[in-house]
Amino acid sequence: MEIGQQVKVYRLRDRVSSDIMGKLGKVGVIDDFKMTDGSGVGVVVKFGDNSSSWFFEDEVKPA
Repeated sequence: MEIGQQVKVYRLRDRVSSDIMGKLGKVGVIDDFKMTDGSGVGVVVKFGDNSSSWFFEDEVKPA
């Protein structure tokens, strides 16, 4: 995965807020990377409504 790549949120690992739950099935663009708990990397995804959130790499797939 690369910055600028379009991805689709296809699953969520944990319980999340309703705002984040609303991103399930949405397509966005990878804006940045984020270190998670020291053993993995997440991606920051920016959506068309200018909102953004981070997801684990296994929660998104190329769109």
